[in-house]
Amino acid sequence: MHRRPFLVGLTAALATPALAQDKPRVVATFSILGDMVREIAGDRVELTTLAGPDADAHVFKPTPADARAVAQAALLVANGGGFDSWADKLAKAAPLRGRRISAVQGITLQKAQHGHGHSHGHSHGHSHAHGPDPHCWQDVSLARRYAATIAEGLRAVDAAGAAHYMQRLAAYDARLVDLDAWVKREIATVPADKRRVIASHDAFAYFERAYGVKFHAPRGLSTEAEPTAKDVAALIRLVRDQKIKALFVENMTNPALVEQIARESGGRVGGKLFSDALSPPSGPAGTYDAMMRHNVKTLVAGMAAN
Repeated sequence: MHRRPFLVGLTAALATPALAQDKPRVVATFSILGDMVREIAGDRVELTTLAGPDADAHVFKPTPADARAVAQAALLVANGGGFDSWADKLAKAAPLRGRRISAVQGITLQKAQHGHGHSHGHSHGHSHAHGPDPHCWQDVSLARRYAATIAEGLRAVDAAGAAHYMQRLAAYDARLVDLDAWVKREIATVPADKRRVIASHDAFAYFERAYGVKFHAPRGLSTEAEPTAKDVAALIRLVRDQKIKALFVENMTNPALVEQIARESGGRVGGKLFSDALSPPSGPAGTYDAMMRHNVKTLVAGMAAN
């Protein structure tokens, strides 16, 4: 327990008075939500994103500066579903005086499937390791619901901007509809019996359900705990038995485990997927749209080897 230094730092951070400004202050817990807020709000809000590009929101540690941003926010946009549970503690400690929304609001979360990606024979030590899966954005149709929820949150704290937000939401939603159709077309170019891949952690179940690609992973829903040697050995056997050649690392996890599985199974690392975080703006996945397109192109190319 290291609560005292954080609280001391928090007190110091909040001692600085907020500057008067006209734009509503909005805080997003991680980069994918931050991009969606920017798409819908444009420059009408002052946006702070806590877990930024390539950051692992599962293990993110807020700083006093993050606490100050939350304390001054009109709106805190979290994912919910256990993905960014640290945001709950941060909102209480800051404290958040504005409004808080969860992007998964209204979405029925699917449960982690035993055997979906790994043996589940160990304890992950994380609140959502075997619970509801919060990675809904991997299904573009659910990302559309994220966007609608964010727009409603923005309208609630900035009624004068309602028309602005709804106009931008409509344009963004149309692009997401096109993106969803594109993903389905691209995946359909891969024969169904080749649509099997290995990823670093169990973040793609919604993608699997929506688009028909079978994912396996050595880690569960969270990246926080490491799998046991037994889990890794079981996955290596699965890769060999099913002749899976498409293995992928993720941008916010250590690639060593997937590289080990590739070496010992005869597979190969087919590229990098962006699962829980965007790339920096200059990278291949600087927006949600770019992330999904990059992932699909990478998956399609990798699955061709199966």
